[in-house]
Amino acid sequence: MTEQELKEKISNLVAELHKVRNSEKPFVPGKTPIRYAGRIFDESELQAAVASSLEFWLTEERFAEQFQTEIAAKVGAKYACLVNSGSSANLLALTALTSHLLGDKRLKPGDEVITVAAGFPTTLNPIIMNGMIPVFVDVDIPTYNVKIEEIIEALSRKTRAIFIAHTLGNPFDLSRVLELVEENDLYLIEDNCDSLGSTFQAKNTGSFGHLATCSFYPAHHITTGEGGAVLTSDDKLARIVRSLKDWGRECCCGAGENNKCGRRFTGQHGTLPPGYDHKYVYSHIGYNLKMTDIQAAIGLEQLKKLDKFCQTRRDNFKAWTSGFKEFEDYFILPEATEGSDPAWFAFPVTVRKKAGFTRTEITNYLNDFMIETRNLFGGNLIRQPAYQSLDYRKIGDLANSDRIMNDTFFLGTYSGIGREQIDYTMDVIDKFVRAG
Repeated sequence: MTEQELKEKISNLVAELHKVRNSEKPFVPGKTPIRYAGRIFDESELQAAVASSLEFWLTEERFAEQFQTEIAAKVGAKYACLVNSGSSANLLALTALTSHLLGDKRLKPGDEVITVAAGFPTTLNPIIMNGMIPVFVDVDIPTYNVKIEEIIEALSRKTRAIFIAHTLGNPFDLSRVLELVEENDLYLIEDNCDSLGSTFQAKNTGSFGHLATCSFYPAHHITTGEGGAVLTSDDKLARIVRSLKDWGRECCCGAGENNKCGRRFTGQHGTLPPGYDHKYVYSHIGYNLKMTDIQAAIGLEQLKKLDKFCQTRRDNFKAWTSGFKEFEDYFILPEATEGSDPAWFAFPVTVRKKAGFTRTEITNYLNDFMIETRNLFGGNLIRQPAYQSLDYRKIGDLANSDRIMNDTFFLGTYSGIGREQIDYTMDVIDKFVRAG
């Protein structure tokens, strides 16, 4: 057999194995777990992973190049830089704004960055790690997104950037935020990790800010296992991000490329000897945050399914909304930001003060029936143990962030859930409410 014939045979065997291993099993109420999220794949992802592993490049190569090109085009950004996680993407996006290449526009220790208190710590941590001061603002319920009036109140002469997430896939009001960014000469970073496929005024989230980030963790809209990306349409920022993820190298040549930049043994860099090998010139204090080519191969197949995945999330959100309508005396239901079309990461609900039960009571009850829930991430982050000695400013009392910390939970919208699971969950909730 030829090499190509062997590869085709292996690919066909992989498809057969997937069929045997992943035969669809019937849903058994109370026995089959209803997950809040999970990886959804078929034989194509396995075949792509095997095809990449047979080439045995391992680090970033042709699959990564293609994935970067396609994810950027899908979102509507000029560049995408693949990294090993959404958390790393957030770190690089904020750190890129500290580069000397930005001159007087660079961010410095002591500068203030506006962010929300209710969210996930990986939006906050890069601010702290770069020596800047987070300024916390509250969110609205039921959109769970930033209060624009508090951004206005938070502005000071030290404010240099806004770094916030589209909460659970629901875009924040980008038109208002962008107005403030332009009026005050600020940077905007969109944490788009939960929002791939969401739109605001018919334009994809992740394409509005100076920088944006994606996560490809299994809970997200598409997955590569671990993985993420930084998106930008700015040539200089793209160059900086690539340098930071590649040990801080100045050279743009990829692994295995020699002198593609034409500067390998020329030029004067710092106080290095003239003509020092450009492959070993470091213009930034960087990291090694690269994705593997196997992961990128999986990502390419997942990306083909993104539109379908997002439609399922929208359909499930509508089904949850319909199911919860009769329980609005007990729960505050989520609402999309005006002008947006979210590809919902999840379905968040907040237990009303007069419900007669607590979030813990209902989530424990749901757990007994094999129904997964999650809190809205870290709740009010300034109450987390890690941030007790943090230097920060806050606007107001962050009452809604505290409310979310105490009363909000979410259910899944991903493609592993369908009408059968949603109807069963609503029956369980009905039983709980009636028993109370």
